[in-house]
Amino acid sequence: MYLLILKDGHDTRYIGPYSTTSQASEDLQRVLSSCSNRASWQIHALEVVKRKSFATNSTTFNQEHCLYKAS
Repeated sequence: MYLLILKDGHDTRYIGPYSTTSQASEDLQRVLSSCSNRASWQIHALEVVKRKSFATNSTTFNQEHCLYKAS
């Protein structure tokens, strides 16, 4: 996934997400028509987030950070 970032003076606009860079590029031409000549832009690739369930996280925490002692 990709995000189009436009900076125009003090304004920053985030547009997207797009599935390909070519889709972002095509939309860039449309969006730049409403910006000043000094506007800068960037097509940014979004990172894939790995999701874990809470149960998985708590189990991992217990196994790694707990010491079990006999009483």
